[in-house]
Amino acid sequence: MTVKERLEALRILMKEKGVDAYLVPTDDFHGSEYVGDYFKCRKYITGFTGSAGTALIMQDMAGLWTDGRYFIQAADQLKGSTIELFKSGEPGVPTVHEFLKEKLEQKMCLGFDGRTVSAKEAEELQQLLGEKDISFSVDDDLIGKIWKDRPALSCEPVMELDVKWVGETRADKIAKIREQMKAKNADVFVLTSLDDIAWLLNIRGNDIHCCPVVLSYLIMTDTELRLYANVSAFAQKICENLEADGVKIYPYNEVYSYVQAIPSGSRILLSKSGVNSRLVSNIPADAVILDEVNLTLLPKAVKNSTEMENERFAHIKDGVAVTKFIHWLKTNVAKETITELSAAEKLYQFRSEQEHFIGDSFDPIIAYGTHAAIVHYSATKETDIPLEAKGMVLADTGGHYLEGTTDITRTIVLGPVSDKEKKYFTAVLRGNLNLAAAKFKYGCTGLNFDYLARGPLWELGEDYNHGTGHGVGYLLNVHEGPNGFRWKNIPDYPAPILEEGMLTSDEPGYYLEGEFGIRHENLVLCRKAEKTSFGQFMRFETLTMVPFDLEGIDPKQMSDHERKLLNDYHRKVYETITPYLNEDEKEWLKQATREI
Repeated sequence: MTVKERLEALRILMKEKGVDAYLVPTDDFHGSEYVGDYFKCRKYITGFTGSAGTALIMQDMAGLWTDGRYFIQAADQLKGSTIELFKSGEPGVPTVHEFLKEKLEQKMCLGFDGRTVSAKEAEELQQLLGEKDISFSVDDDLIGKIWKDRPALSCEPVMELDVKWVGETRADKIAKIREQMKAKNADVFVLTSLDDIAWLLNIRGNDIHCCPVVLSYLIMTDTELRLYANVSAFAQKICENLEADGVKIYPYNEVYSYVQAIPSGSRILLSKSGVNSRLVSNIPADAVILDEVNLTLLPKAVKNSTEMENERFAHIKDGVAVTKFIHWLKTNVAKETITELSAAEKLYQFRSEQEHFIGDSFDPIIAYGTHAAIVHYSATKETDIPLEAKGMVLADTGGHYLEGTTDITRTIVLGPVSDKEKKYFTAVLRGNLNLAAAKFKYGCTGLNFDYLARGPLWELGEDYNHGTGHGVGYLLNVHEGPNGFRWKNIPDYPAPILEEGMLTSDEPGYYLEGEFGIRHENLVLCRKAEKTSFGQFMRFETLTMVPFDLEGIDPKQMSDHERKLLNDYHRKVYETITPYLNEDEKEWLKQATREI
């Protein structure tokens, strides 16, 4: 069916069910950023393939809300669909909640699959629409009823990580979480975010593309730990190891029945922003819900000494692969046909040659020319274009290794570029370097540093429509909270203090629709510096080891300090990566990292 036909089928079903408006978020049952094929209901009903967005369907309209990363992509993919694009965060554009409040009339019915909407959002909608006496239909998956060839739920084999990779045993992690439960006087801890569960149990899977997680729910008390998952995904030995640490596996969907039977008056700790509304609504009414951030969130984000050392090595291996790729690309772009897709395949080949490589940490973004202006462009067979010996290509890619997760962007010069392109290439690079060089007192958050990255662009009256940096998991989600760099405070998501061991991307950019796009990204590890009478000072250690393209830089725009930062970084890249290269690559890297 076409998107128009799917909308028509959904509207017929909505009328039968008495649903006036149907909300379709991107989420799976666990609030994941990326979702498996089974859960791609929003993509199915709209045709929009981006990783973030919410659809709303009524009888007389259909809308898609998404953020600045996807404005260009969404506008293109929605053409001819009758679906209106709402650019989230732009002046005069209502949020989907504001739109519902305005458009829904008295005693109408709002529907959504309660497993895909968080308990927090469901409560907000109930409060917002209460004065209009709006009813809610949350037990039906209407998209699933019209999606005839829907993929099955993923059930990929589960892997268990040795302590040499993660630095702490599962038993020790569980004991620490139970200590936190006791301190908060909680009887039950409900954990549904897949990366948190994988981290706590030292397991990994492949149930979401590029995200090594296992579809599961976890319930912890002081005496038992229940993992609700597909037991067939677990080898017998892993089941035995889990059980030895007090972890027993139950069928995936039985978690809803279990929470219904939680003893009267129990104190249940969970995060309403992460746990789905259907699960929370199944909890007995007389239970006390302690709505807090997951107890695993901060321990997961703060890498231990083993994880930090492993991540350094992962980035050396990734640096070798990406450096080899850039050398190959620059050498061959004028000699053979290379497209966006074939370039991505070649980079995957270089990464796969590295020991302990598992796979991409996200779908690669290889965006040539005007495609680079689309922040999260992803090449398809329909959009794939050849690279030419002119202009620039943006390569935003990453890998999973047993030693950790990488994420890197390089804007690579393939041939002649304009003074305008060099101007912005240099401005973005200055921002990247200045942020990475920050030294600060303990207690700062990512809000304190964003200006360092945006400053060179703000001075020009320019900006970019995305955050400057996100946290990165250890062989987990490439986007992992709570740490990050952003300029704007978000009350519901306060920026955390940056702790030693937090790994964060540093990725300013600049995008000019119809012309070009530029982004420079390294991962930086928060480390302790000296402690003085003024307190504990902190710094960033840059882990990414790949040269920036000197052919895109105008050194005259850089201060002496900024040139020194670049030269020092390039010296370290050369010293670190050279031992793993052949002679031609070594000679090229020597020139690519020369002082300016």
